[in-house]
Amino acid sequence: MNVNRKTIFRLKQRIHETDTESGRPRSGRPRCTTQRQDRNLVRNHMNSRLLSASASSRQTRGRNNQRISANTVRRRLSTSGLRARRPYIGPLAYVLVAHTSAPS
Repeated sequence: MNVNRKTIFRLKQRIHETDTESGRPRSGRPRCTTQRQDRNLVRNHMNSRLLSASASSRQTRGRNNQRISANTVRRRLSTSGLRARRPYIGPLAYVLVAHTSAPS
């Protein structure tokens, strides 16, 4: 196999101790949101293009009913390939907003 015997021994020992080959859990700061909350954040931003990260952070409560920061929302969106940016407001955007909000 062209691998040191000690490497194989340590791998077998790790599998025996943890029942997995990936090893023990690492230390670090726990995440303030669950995976379900992360998916909901992404879904809300996909459905509502005008939703800002700060508005989303005010609506979302993390674990233990904590407030999450707007930067946390931006990081969660960034890992999903989205960017939380303010939408462009230009001459055409004003026309579209006026057209869509005008009563029929």
